[in-house]
Amino acid sequence: MASLCLNSFPVPPSSLPRKPTETSLSSSSYPSLLLDNNDNNYNHGALKPIVVSGDPPTFVSAPGRRILAVGDLHGDLKQARSALEMAGVLSSDGQDLWTGGETVLVQLGDILDRGEDEIAILSLLRSLDKQAKAKGGAVFQVNGNHETMNVEGDFRYVDSGGFDESNDFLEYINGSENDWEQTFTSWVNVSERWKEDRTMSKGYWGHWNLLERQKGVIARSVLFRPGGLLARELARHAVVLKVNDWVFCHGGLLPHHVAYGLERMNKEVSEWMKGQYENDNTLKRPFIATRGYDSVVWNRLYSRDAPDLVDYEAKQVCSILDETLQAVGAKSMVVGHTPQTTGVNCKYNCNIWRIDVGMSSGVLNSRPEVLEIIDNQAKVIRCKRDRHSELQAAAYT
Repeated sequence: MASLCLNSFPVPPSSLPRKPTETSLSSSSYPSLLLDNNDNNYNHGALKPIVVSGDPPTFVSAPGRRILAVGDLHGDLKQARSALEMAGVLSSDGQDLWTGGETVLVQLGDILDRGEDEIAILSLLRSLDKQAKAKGGAVFQVNGNHETMNVEGDFRYVDSGGFDESNDFLEYINGSENDWEQTFTSWVNVSERWKEDRTMSKGYWGHWNLLERQKGVIARSVLFRPGGLLARELARHAVVLKVNDWVFCHGGLLPHHVAYGLERMNKEVSEWMKGQYENDNTLKRPFIATRGYDSVVWNRLYSRDAPDLVDYEAKQVCSILDETLQAVGAKSMVVGHTPQTTGVNCKYNCNIWRIDVGMSSGVLNSRPEVLEIIDNQAKVIRCKRDRHSELQAAAYT
């Protein structure tokens, strides 16, 4: 798919004091990765290895890599593919092949809810990650509020097709003779056929009924409850990820999050999703990351442009952002969560990039856009289309 980069915003040099780069650290639980088929060390060309620290991944050193960031996808596989094809990391022949070479791709969460192909998107990204490793690249995801809501059992925003897919997927894995990874990564290739078979069955038996709804709710609960197969899959991913000098999270990072500890937050959320808290009354659900208006996945401080925002309030927000970036040793932050009706944009001296464009048909059905970072220079990849000049943000949960 052809793409045209319309916006190019160079990131101004950071005036903040820099801390030593955390990505140079190693981790026994998540050892240094130089990504190939077998996760063995192998030097691809002149680029240095990708080094990952933390379990789940928290700090990533990816020298010389092109970095791509994709916002909320909300169960829309067609739009997800369009965004990845436009960015040059997914083949356009329907084979779902990684074409990004040594590119590092970061997806900013909210894959779940509002659409009917959520698990297929998770499957696609897992497959692409495996392929990317073989080429010296990588695919990372950060969890958003809709991922944590589903693990909590909050299904208010699940599309009827999402319940159907949950039921189909549970039947599929129960009938599979392959291991989990092969079964999971193959789902994106067969999910459409399952959907077609289900649609034909509905045509024969009538519209979606209460029994089918109950089966879908039960299947989703089994898959996403703490310790469930898909909850454990989500547990592989962080809520905050630092790649080189850039911080990626769904809602927004604040100074008290950094003080609490990024690896600590990621580890606690991961353990909760794995179900390790259920049998230990001394452990508490990681509210600092997953609950409350100022949690990492819910925070909208940097993403909303209130019409009545006065200068001193904007200066306060800018000061909080500067303090956060200084504490974590980063130049800029990239967030999703709040759809930007005018497309991907930056604010506060381009220290914050807002990249949720509401591309899912369950949100705004807008044209996909992707943020590209090369040598700390950021630009927006989008299909050619006129947009309004005024920056706005739509309010969506």
